[in-house]
Amino acid sequence: MTIRLLVVDDDPLVRAGLSFMLGGADDLEIVAEGADGSEVPALVDRFRPDVVLMDIRMPTVDGLTATEELRRRPDAPEIVVLTTFHADEQVLRALRAGAAGFVLKDTPPAEIVAAVRRVAAGDPVLSPAVTRQLMTHVADPVHDRAADPRRRTAVARIASLAEREREVAVALGHGRSNAEIAATLYMSVPTVKTHVSRILAKLDLNNRVQIALLAHDAGLLDGES
Repeated sequence: MTIRLLVVDDDPLVRAGLSFMLGGADDLEIVAEGADGSEVPALVDRFRPDVVLMDIRMPTVDGLTATEELRRRPDAPEIVVLTTFHADEQVLRALRAGAAGFVLKDTPPAEIVAAVRRVAAGDPVLSPAVTRQLMTHVADPVHDRAADPRRRTAVARIASLAEREREVAVALGHGRSNAEIAATLYMSVPTVKTHVSRILAKLDLNNRVQIALLAHDAGLLDGES
């Protein structure tokens, strides 16, 4: 199966480099390139990519806005955010909006190709270690999250989960892998996967990274190690 890819970046040299690098993979096809987020809806309608590599910082419509708009579509392609930062606030917002992960612009070519393949297969490209890093980044002990509308919304959504599903959500928030969750909660790995699938369906989320961020927003990780 050939993975159809749309590359969006305002720097023509970056676009050319990505297209050259990714076009060399037998199972990837660069179907189009875009220079700004404002071009994305029309390009997606015309070329129907499976995956969009999306730069965050663009002059007219940034990649964050374009990601949020795309992920509201019922048939949205997967999105991998291109960034120069490991965990800035814009990356976190893109992940909350449904991006399947992010790659740094200086990531080795083979790793970017692998990331695109994983996302096309339905797997987020954030490892448990990176998820833990993100949770550390968003933690803010000074900020009163109890008064934060995001927290109230997250608490209400988490309330729909069964107790076991909630436990799995907390474990995902701590960046644990399926095997680690299985060992900690005394269940099989297939059972963990079933719980994750049910959580995604109940909360209308796209991937486990969004579950982790929602668990954080709901305060489920407060005071836990």
